[in-house]
Amino acid sequence: MSMRTKRSVRAGQYVALLCYLVFLAFPFLWLISTAFKPAPELGSLHPTWIPQHPTLDNFRQAFDEQPLLRATANSLIAALSAGLIAVLIATPMAYVMARHRTRLATAATGWVVVSQAFPFVLLIIPLFLVLKNLHLINTLWGLIMVYVVWALPFALWMLVGYVRAVPRELEDAAAVDGAGRLRTLVSVTAPLLAPGIVATALFAFITAWNEFFFALVLLKTPEKQTLPVVLTHFLGAEGASDLGPLAAAAFLATLPSLVLFAVIQRRITGGMLAGAVKN
Repeated sequence: MSMRTKRSVRAGQYVALLCYLVFLAFPFLWLISTAFKPAPELGSLHPTWIPQHPTLDNFRQAFDEQPLLRATANSLIAALSAGLIAVLIATPMAYVMARHRTRLATAATGWVVVSQAFPFVLLIIPLFLVLKNLHLINTLWGLIMVYVVWALPFALWMLVGYVRAVPRELEDAAAVDGAGRLRTLVSVTAPLLAPGIVATALFAFITAWNEFFFALVLLKTPEKQTLPVVLTHFLGAEGASDLGPLAAAAFLATLPSLVLFAVIQRRITGGMLAGAVKN
């Protein structure tokens, strides 16, 4: 392949990547633009990308109309708790399934993948009855339990792949030094799994943060409702919506996951093999 052809291919790749990024960013950029537009511009027949008269009235109106701070706190509690609990449960399970490849482990892995195909509608009635017997309906702990159960299969499947990528020789070296299974898992394997653990926790957090259906069914009182449920209160009868406050509230709802990802992205992409060298 000639140098000119390589440059053309590289340029085409960059153009395709740029188009894909624009495609992904368009809804978010339009959401930001809408959130800062005054009411006359929202109803204009000729919408513009950049607000001609930016305003914060939509944000003030959104906070006045709905309890966004309380809903945000409920969502944070549910999402953070679900992510932490799912990782704590999935990590030792993934280690056992990856290091002991028995028929039972293979069947469990297959069941994990198949379980992700179950629609919500098939699960909501059994879950509702179980939580009702446990007196956990209309409680955040009941919702957290549902989120953990829902996120655990995929979290387990992700972590199994990360555990299999850790060389067995490192664990054998720790065993030669007299470390037991638990000490090896905590001191050797877990640090190397840090990118996978962080990525799995992020997945569980975002899944719980954006989840709507379970929260709508299981939480009844306004004091317990999460942010995705509260956002629907900006929709009026017959599909009419208070577009400005809705866009402002939706923009605020996207910030926690974006900030969290920005903070931990280096942990996900960075190499974590620095601690693998035996002193």
